[in-house]
Amino acid sequence: MDNKLKHVAVPSSEITSESAYFSRRDFLKAMGIVSAGALLAACAPKPQPGGAANGTGNSTPVPASDQTDELGDPVNSFDEITNYNNFYEFTTDKEGVARLSPKFNPKPWTVEVGGLVHKPQTFGIEDLLAMFDQKERIYRLRCVEAWSMVIPWMGFELGELLKAVEPMASAKFVRFETVYRPDEMPGQRSPFYPWPYQEGLRLDEAYHRLTLLGTGLYGGMLPNQNGAPIRLVVPWKYGFKSIKSIVKIELVEEQPATLWNAVASNEYGFYSNVNPEVDHPRWSQASERRIGELKRRETLMFNGYEEEVASLYAGMDLKVNY
Repeated sequence: MDNKLKHVAVPSSEITSESAYFSRRDFLKAMGIVSAGALLAACAPKPQPGGAANGTGNSTPVPASDQTDELGDPVNSFDEITNYNNFYEFTTDKEGVARLSPKFNPKPWTVEVGGLVHKPQTFGIEDLLAMFDQKERIYRLRCVEAWSMVIPWMGFELGELLKAVEPMASAKFVRFETVYRPDEMPGQRSPFYPWPYQEGLRLDEAYHRLTLLGTGLYGGMLPNQNGAPIRLVVPWKYGFKSIKSIVKIELVEEQPATLWNAVASNEYGFYSNVNPEVDHPRWSQASERRIGELKRRETLMFNGYEEEVASLYAGMDLKVNY
């Protein structure tokens, strides 16, 4: 079947379901953003209870069991999403991240946004939650290691934040930086990586409507092991591009250095778009293992978001610009 025919006119990732609407209200209430009066007016019908505790100690509501991405694939369970994580700041053991992350404290939190902008600002996480409408986006996550998930994120478009600081005409790229706290993140004591974690996007990639600053998942606050309290989510790129626990966003003129490109430039390019036709030097990228499934499935170009993002790379050789 032609993959392009699988897309619908309005992707489900752009639609807020009734259950997601009420989950959003619970999310904002937990953060202290929505007034009690507004909550009483909006939440007369009660959402379904549920949920395990996330890394910040808050109860997380469970979305409707029939939630899917626009290709019809169901979301992964909360337990799968929060107990199988790549977050080297804590450990290289995927199942060990959740055990180590509770010692990390994401409150208080600020994000410095500056560089080539007219209005540099430092935002508290509560400012970002109040200033920008927190939406649910159901996205596929494809790891460079050839496993994948479907995740119901909460967050807002990165482009909204960039517009608020007014980029200069000379800005061409966006550089991101993770917090550096080796006392709370024991993996940062490793001498094998150039900490803190750094990533980057081209400016047009950053402005794309699919590019999200994630602040929660499953209708609740973002767990520590998933990048609390704010992370990048770029669904058409391999997962390591979606930097976690961000403290700095800087607009720059030159392509910024990134951690994995610095460690192994022959394996991890700057763009790192999901591409089943370009293998990793040590394994094929033609197929993937969806967490929770036994059989492998074919990997889709740009992780299935080709229709939305292919124009960003028109005329580029994606085998060279990997």
